[in-house]
Amino acid sequence: MRLIVIFIFIVCSTSATAQEVKPKLVIGIIVDQMRQDYLLRYGNRFVEGGFNRFINEGFSFNNIHYNYIPTKTAPGHATVYTGATPYLHGIIGNHWYSRDSSRVFYCVEDQKVETVGTSTVHGKMSPANLKTTTITDELRLTNQFRSKVISLSIKDRGAILPAGNSGLAIWMDKSEGQFITSSYYQKTLPDWVEKFNQKGLADEYMKSTWNTLYAIDSYRASGPDKEAGERTLDGRMSGFPYDLSKLNDDYGNIIKTPFGNEILTKLALDAIERTDLGEDEDTDFLAISYSSTDYIGHDSGPYSIEVEDAYLRLDQNLAKLFKALDKKLGKENYTIFLTADHGVAPIPQYLLDRKFRSGYFEKSKMLEELKSLVNKHFTQDSLIEHEINNNIYLDHDKIRKANLDLQELRTFVSDYLLTFHGIAESYTVDQISLFSQSDSGIKGMLARGYNSKSSGDVVYVTDPTLLVYWKGDATNHGSGYTYDTHIPLLWYGAGIRKGKTYKYGSITQIVPTLSMMLGISLPNAAFDEPLYELLPTK
Repeated sequence: MRLIVIFIFIVCSTSATAQEVKPKLVIGIIVDQMRQDYLLRYGNRFVEGGFNRFINEGFSFNNIHYNYIPTKTAPGHATVYTGATPYLHGIIGNHWYSRDSSRVFYCVEDQKVETVGTSTVHGKMSPANLKTTTITDELRLTNQFRSKVISLSIKDRGAILPAGNSGLAIWMDKSEGQFITSSYYQKTLPDWVEKFNQKGLADEYMKSTWNTLYAIDSYRASGPDKEAGERTLDGRMSGFPYDLSKLNDDYGNIIKTPFGNEILTKLALDAIERTDLGEDEDTDFLAISYSSTDYIGHDSGPYSIEVEDAYLRLDQNLAKLFKALDKKLGKENYTIFLTADHGVAPIPQYLLDRKFRSGYFEKSKMLEELKSLVNKHFTQDSLIEHEINNNIYLDHDKIRKANLDLQELRTFVSDYLLTFHGIAESYTVDQISLFSQSDSGIKGMLARGYNSKSSGDVVYVTDPTLLVYWKGDATNHGSGYTYDTHIPLLWYGAGIRKGKTYKYGSITQIVPTLSMMLGISLPNAAFDEPLYELLPTK
């Protein structure tokens, strides 16, 4: 009996100790526009070593949601890595309106830096607009910057925001098909990136054809090919096969196919192989953001063969990553998590054809009527300065010079919006300021997504059945509804026990969890609880 007790004590102690081991390398993967249901719909065709490594050997959180509006790429990446929401980290959209410069502002633009790697302006980017620290910043601060942080993506914002203020961000110059950085980070490209660019992979893929990985009639999780409402590639090609050699000589076409993810995977494999990530006593961090799934999803929608094929191919890319990590570091020396920056709504036409309520929200018509009504009621022209991200910006200077009541104007605009077909809710900044950060539902999501210095005077929410039309895209994201908020969160590796949970959780819980696991400081605006299922109980 005594031997059994001792054996149980040793097993329990070993288990607890294993969870406290600090990995040599943390890999954070964000799959742009990945909905949680893709794991369910496509899972029976995943290979053994890709997504199934997470699902069968790691821990799955199956009810994780974004907890703010708007659900866009830049806020998503910033939130995953800061543990804060736009209310604090300041990245309130991919773009927002700047009253200071009277123009639409891009989330990571920085005219004070220069492109490194090409002669274009696509490297004039930095994290200057991020108002908080990230988990990658805190990791480096812990040990006087001995930890190395490398962040890779096709999109600039997908690389820059995870890298934080102190890591190295590498992204693709889509006009040149080359990976670049900016002078914010360093004066020259790393040697391993230079050598990768010399392979000319973008040019090779421009000559290739995207066909389905398996027989097209086996894609039972998707609708028919060439579904109504889908967008064409390059304005010329619809449905499989996609022969890129017949399209315009534009590298932007590559990233709208799974080949963009394949190129990024090869860059990540080079980073693992050719750098010293994970080779010393200080934990390093590799951030990877897969962008092609977002471009494909915008064109083809979540029930398309294109999206299904993209995830089946991404699954194989993940298997290659796992294999490389196993070979270089061993399974016991790295920890990896995978999530998404947002989901996506179905294409309205897809739903309409199947007798669902759906449609497009006519924002241009709403704005035209609103501007006319405001001008007439207040006998002033152009009092509405701009609209973006469902935010209405009023011209404060004109309102002040005309001796008008700003709060009265805000209320007038908000009240009108509620009369417009397709708008579910509308709030002024004065109302939003009274919402609590701990509120549930739409009010709480608006409060957590609102930044007093950058957001508008009035914010509106559309009906869940309507999609705000975005020129050039078949579908979009940005709402607080589950098709945009419900995303996967998968963990595997050192310190991660096997299991799953259906308990509701928030995307802001990733950073506190990592901070506790690594024994480092929380980013300065992180506010949520950790995911206790991943932390030692003793």
